[in-house]
Amino acid sequence: MDKFIVSARKYRPQNFNTVVGQAHITTTLKNAIRNNQLAHAFLFCGPRGVGKTTCARILAKTINCENLQPDGEACNTCNSCRSFNDGASLNIHELDAASNNSVDDIRSLVEQVRFAPQAGRYKVYIVDEVHMLSTSAFNAFLKTLEEPPSYAIFILATTEKHKILPTILSRCQIFDFKRITTNDTVEHIQEIVDKESIQAEKAALQLIAQKSEGCMRDALSILDKIVSFTNGEVSYQNTLEHLNILDHDYYFRLLEALQQQDLATAMLLYDEINRKGFEGDLVLNGFAEFIRNLMVCKDERAAALLDVVEGMQGKYQQTAKAADTAYLVSALNILNEAEINFKMARNKRLHVELTLIKLNFLQQAIELSAGENGGLVKKKRLDGPVAIRHKPIPGLQVKPAATISAAPEAKLYIEQPTAKPAATSTPAPKPAATVVAPTAPAKPAAPRPTNAGNQSGPKKNLLEALRDKYGNQYMIQEVKEAQNLNMEELQASWNTYAEMLKQQQKHSSAATFRIAQLEIIDEIHFIVKVGALTAQKFVEQERMLLIDHIQQHFNNRAITFKILVEAGEQEDVPLHLRLKSKEKFEYLAQQYPNLLQLKDKLKLEIEF
Repeated sequence: MDKFIVSARKYRPQNFNTVVGQAHITTTLKNAIRNNQLAHAFLFCGPRGVGKTTCARILAKTINCENLQPDGEACNTCNSCRSFNDGASLNIHELDAASNNSVDDIRSLVEQVRFAPQAGRYKVYIVDEVHMLSTSAFNAFLKTLEEPPSYAIFILATTEKHKILPTILSRCQIFDFKRITTNDTVEHIQEIVDKESIQAEKAALQLIAQKSEGCMRDALSILDKIVSFTNGEVSYQNTLEHLNILDHDYYFRLLEALQQQDLATAMLLYDEINRKGFEGDLVLNGFAEFIRNLMVCKDERAAALLDVVEGMQGKYQQTAKAADTAYLVSALNILNEAEINFKMARNKRLHVELTLIKLNFLQQAIELSAGENGGLVKKKRLDGPVAIRHKPIPGLQVKPAATISAAPEAKLYIEQPTAKPAATSTPAPKPAATVVAPTAPAKPAAPRPTNAGNQSGPKKNLLEALRDKYGNQYMIQEVKEAQNLNMEELQASWNTYAEMLKQQQKHSSAATFRIAQLEIIDEIHFIVKVGALTAQKFVEQERMLLIDHIQQHFNNRAITFKILVEAGEQEDVPLHLRLKSKEKFEYLAQQYPNLLQLKDKLKLEIEF
């Protein structure tokens, strides 16, 4: 039984013409070889599996070919080409920088450069994954890379160009490899399938190419797995099953249910998808990509960007024409936000279902937000400030009654509406009033007469108007004025709070409150004087409740206080509370000298 060789190695390109999707690279290299304008150092950078190392090997073989072809290709028949194909060439050295990234490895390479080739024109050194070299190894490589011998050529390959030192980049001729397009991948896989006599559908090959994301090595690896899974028959359905990809038919059905606001069908469809083993993030990502494809199909000029399997373009275009652009844009925004927040959701399934619910009622929300002409309402940008808009409040209609004298400190009043302009005389201000929740069942109010005809009467204050309208249905109380601090009331409130602490079994706090001294600074500020730090802590613990108690007593939310610790008798504070961090360490070091030795041996740095 012959040993199996994976397709990525078996069908690896052997000359520039067989390299897929990198014509801009291969053409440049062939022209440089024909014109004898080879650089001494090359840097091949690009994504994985696009042919960087392959092109490096082909270049190394071609420049040492004894019978170079007119088009710049190797002959594959001379001794140099045959030894290279057999892996026995002494002029080509490959170094894996991922596992040989030290200074010693580079020094060993530099020492080999000094020896001229025994056969052939050039000695080629291919350093793969060069970004893995350490900084010291890069620096040891600089001089040799800048001025190598005439027979030495270096080819560096990397997937992460940004990790290479600028001094290395400036010494190399840089070639940027690009991702292989889907069409090129499909054509190459089709050639391999024909050579291997494998039955494969075109749609299945397109799925493989899309899944590989421009990496030919991944595409060939996927093909090998599916061929083994299906016993040599690559169909669209078994490819979907093997690659764990949702069929686009699910997305078409889901969109139709959401547009018809058929939430039950959409939820049952997601349940079917979930039972097949597809995670919620795959559903959100796939549906977002589906909506994106519909957006692309809206304009025929952008239809070339549609990346779907062959035969599905017509269905996408037909669905896109029937879908509303505003709905697609809003749905894409909702799906993008849901996918971002998916990882933070604790209940993943509920998170996806909530997204489906939003999409189900999205069309209704768009219709509600539409203007009179059918277009969407947009917020206007204003350059300057806009005055606050006031909604007029109709006046209360009450029976004419005798004018009741009010206190001179009143602030609000209400005017009875009349047909004629109000009198020019301004009455005295009336007291403010507040309406409090009812405390007793209200009696039915007498019917209110209509304000027919031209009636004019005196202005009524708000308190009287509310009493006439609602009677005893509500308790109406006047707003209390805020009081300023005075020592008598403050001390009484303070003693009341101290008594509350005593009832709560907080005897230490209550004792601290009894011996504390109060001093008023101004109308809303006062000072609490205590004689020790522990007493200050007791007061601080009660600050929030205490200030609320005093503010309610004075009906003034602006009252605040400060705590002042007066110098008194020496307080017996524990040592660990009096010392700072640095003093604690010095104190321990005096008692335990080995502590300093331990700090020095472990090279510790203590932050104070």
